[in-house]
Amino acid sequence: MRRLLFALFLLASAPAWAEVRDPMTHFFQPKFGDLRADLAEARKQGKQGIFLFFEMDECPWCERMKSTILNQSEVQDAYRAKFLVYAIDVNGDTEIVDFQGNTMTEKAFALGLRVRATPVLMFFDLDGKPVARHTGPVKDKAEFLLLGQYVTEGAYATQPFVRYKQGK
Repeated sequence: MRRLLFALFLLASAPAWAEVRDPMTHFFQPKFGDLRADLAEARKQGKQGIFLFFEMDECPWCERMKSTILNQSEVQDAYRAKFLVYAIDVNGDTEIVDFQGNTMTEKAFALGLRVRATPVLMFFDLDGKPVARHTGPVKDKAEFLLLGQYVTEGAYATQPFVRYKQGK
């Protein structure tokens, strides 16, 4: 009986034991600095678009998301299955090529998209057009997965994320 209770406890606790992996290597993909080329690669791989995580050093909300949500294997696998995933430093001086082929710093790219707080979670379609944006951290893994589902289902075209969440 004791073993049975222990086995039931282990089964009930299993979600808490979800595999944790470094988000810098298992969630974010290495940047090559050319978002136009990334769009072509996303099309080639059958992805639905590109997900950008706008962050900055010393952002406690960015760090919280990395240490509690973006490090979860389920999140990493779900997002990488549908999107190419990159981090953008809103204060970064690294040069990138934007979706229109313009060369600029990460900082200028973020400013051009009116990213003024972090984190900002943005999804772009295969034409490089922004389709969904969420400013601030999500509360947990479930909400972050729901945000990805909101985009992959195309619900962004008919309703805001808040209303989509209420319907789920």
